[in-house]
Amino acid sequence: MLGVASIVKKHWFLIGILGSIFFAEVYPSLGSMGGTLKPEWSVNYIAITIIFFFYGLLLSTSDILLALRRIKVHLFIQIFTFILFPIFVLFINSMLKITFSVNDWILKGLAIVSCMPPPISSAIIITRAVGGNEAVAVCNTIIGSFIGLFVTPLALFFILGTTAVVSVTTALITLCETVLLPLGVGQLARGAGFLSFQNVVLKVLPCVKFNLTTFGQLTLLFILYSTFCDVFLTHDIPMIASDILITVILVLFIQMSVLYGSFKAANYMKDLYSVDDVVAIMFCSSHKSLTLGIPVLKILFSGYAHFSQITLPLFLYHPTQTILGGLLVPYLKKWLITNKNEEKLLP
Repeated sequence: MLGVASIVKKHWFLIGILGSIFFAEVYPSLGSMGGTLKPEWSVNYIAITIIFFFYGLLLSTSDILLALRRIKVHLFIQIFTFILFPIFVLFINSMLKITFSVNDWILKGLAIVSCMPPPISSAIIITRAVGGNEAVAVCNTIIGSFIGLFVTPLALFFILGTTAVVSVTTALITLCETVLLPLGVGQLARGAGFLSFQNVVLKVLPCVKFNLTTFGQLTLLFILYSTFCDVFLTHDIPMIASDILITVILVLFIQMSVLYGSFKAANYMKDLYSVDDVVAIMFCSSHKSLTLGIPVLKILFSGYAHFSQITLPLFLYHPTQTILGGLLVPYLKKWLITNKNEEKLLP
């Protein structure tokens, strides 16, 4: 029993991922959009707001300002996200059209995924779980979200020949309410002395940090559950089994390729990026937002007979980035510790 308990404690997040998918299939109406748990509010507003408040509380202002000045890191992430990622997917799509007979609507869905900005949750939470530069992850998630409001519609126009008129004002207000405001309030609380009781806080802070990490991972599980609930409820139109299998394979291949590519490229430029930066870079560069993606898809293709095929890549990509990120956490932790020790040994 002790052996089982230790395995569960060590791999609880992976077990939670599998459990979330299973529960979503059994009871999808509970966590779907508009369902009993109201994830459009409980996740998109309440949970994310609390997370960013704690980031503002725990991250020092100097760390955030230092991260904001890391222009080369920001350039790498944003160029990879909005230029290299779409080019890579377009190349894959072109090769598939030549060599294999893949549903064209699925290829359109993959192209749409490639144009999305980073999400405001998973990239930061996984970066923190690994021990990477969370200040860089926070800054680039916010920067990417702002850029995506303008770049994503333009990218869709060039790639698909059509675009979506997303309400920039509404999106900006939501971003400010759920990300910038809580982050700022957390910073103000920190500056007002909320964490200045040195003798007490230094003992409590590790517990607070642990709870934030755990809360973040639990939030990811909830997001994963909600996403699969929507998948099981939305994609009730029968699709060819080969289309589903090909989409799964392509999403996994693209996700692993961009993770590996961003990791190797950033790690190769050791003079520019620390090992902490590399962790933040690989997740911020490879993760894509479902929050912006769903409205875009509904605007562009709602009512289409092939709506199910178009949306499938985005619905699959979102949980895939959480699952792969969770699987990579222990290995990246070891890599991070090893490379940090090697850096200390350098003259």
